[in-house]
Amino acid sequence: MSALPQGAVAPRGGGLPLTTVLAFSSTAVPLAVLGLALGVFLPRYFAGHIGISLVAVGAAFTIVRLIDIAFDPMIGALMDRTRTPIGRYRPWVIAGAPVMMLGAYKLFNPPAGAGEGYLILWLLVIYAALSIVSLAHAAWASSIATSYDERSRVYGWMHAVGVAGAVGLLLLPALTGGRIEPGSGSSMPAVGWIVIIGIPLATALCALLAPEKVAPRSAAETFDLREYWQALKRPEMIRLILADLALALGPGTTAAIYVFFFHDAKAFNYAQVSILLVPFIGAGLLGAPVWAKLAQRFGKHQTLMGATVAYAVFQTILMAIPKGLFLPTAIGMFAVGFTASAFVVLVRAMVADVGDAIRLEQGKEQTGLLYAMVTSTQKVGAAISVGIIFPVLSLVGYNAADNVTNTPTAIFGLEMCYLFAPIIFVLIGGACFLGYGMNAEKHAAIRAALDARDARDQAATA
Repeated sequence: MSALPQGAVAPRGGGLPLTTVLAFSSTAVPLAVLGLALGVFLPRYFAGHIGISLVAVGAAFTIVRLIDIAFDPMIGALMDRTRTPIGRYRPWVIAGAPVMMLGAYKLFNPPAGAGEGYLILWLLVIYAALSIVSLAHAAWASSIATSYDERSRVYGWMHAVGVAGAVGLLLLPALTGGRIEPGSGSSMPAVGWIVIIGIPLATALCALLAPEKVAPRSAAETFDLREYWQALKRPEMIRLILADLALALGPGTTAAIYVFFFHDAKAFNYAQVSILLVPFIGAGLLGAPVWAKLAQRFGKHQTLMGATVAYAVFQTILMAIPKGLFLPTAIGMFAVGFTASAFVVLVRAMVADVGDAIRLEQGKEQTGLLYAMVTSTQKVGAAISVGIIFPVLSLVGYNAADNVTNTPTAIFGLEMCYLFAPIIFVLIGGACFLGYGMNAEKHAAIRAALDARDARDQAATA
């Protein structure tokens, strides 16, 4: 690993100093804000404010996410073979930032008469940029945090910093005196400008202050599809891909209809709907480091299985709370968000561990490709959830237009969509880790062998 930034002092145990981890994690802020806005507020914006039909909006998101799935593995493979004087993954983070800014401008400031074609085009642009930056950032994290426990710590902080950004978005109604409400169509252009301004600031912090190992010349390997297939068909990787898909489908089924559900079924106004997301997402500030600590004590996959069971329990309790009760609902949202914060943190950390095992066997870096596969599952989950639930809502007679009163049958259909899918999928995701074999002891042996080989290669090169 390259030297730490000037003036930084490594803590005991050889881990990165917290200031470096926070600077590196800053890129998670625009990623989290955009992810929240695209998944929760943008479908409502185009369906309710711009006037595109529910079926058309659902189809647009489905088409784009399915196209984007094929993009991730190609980009991941290219990242693994990248070698520049400033690192392997840093250039990709820098390159993706301006594309992400352009996509945000176009989606949050659509012209009059924008239709499904316009939505598809700029969703393609922004999701491509998000893929580049998020893949590079996740793979970069695996190279700066190499130990089993340090990865839990770094990925935990990445998630927590992203949560802080998302919470800031949700607190805009309170911070601006009601002038900016993300759930309101008239406020979406302002949200877009906040994102556009934040992207270059976060990218600069990460690119200038975070370390990255510069890949040696011998690391610029050629492509070998057989080795990619060998990496992806490992039992541990198959479990991670399937689990990540299920864990994405669970909360993903609620994200796209969140505004509809809490506004129309639970009788909260738009300001309250935004505020209720604060305890849900803000719980990750506490949940991410707590789950990371628990993983260090009990193991990553055991901790993740426990989190999925807790999620099912708290989601059921949340649904049982009568409508209009703000404080009990906020507590329920915090409990669900606390458990859900374990999913991304622990799965990403486990992918890095499998990447070490593959590099030991093949002698090649495949981490970017591995992260591309698990981010692809997130996109599959988003595509399936929006592409299925929106047409179902249309079939039961739900009308997404502003200021429309829906029938009791339509509201009941909305409630059923919000209730059953997340619990079922999350429990399936946890079950994928029954008998999972990559524990701390096994990874420590892999890491020791890698470090010894890297030391020999470095000495030979010198």
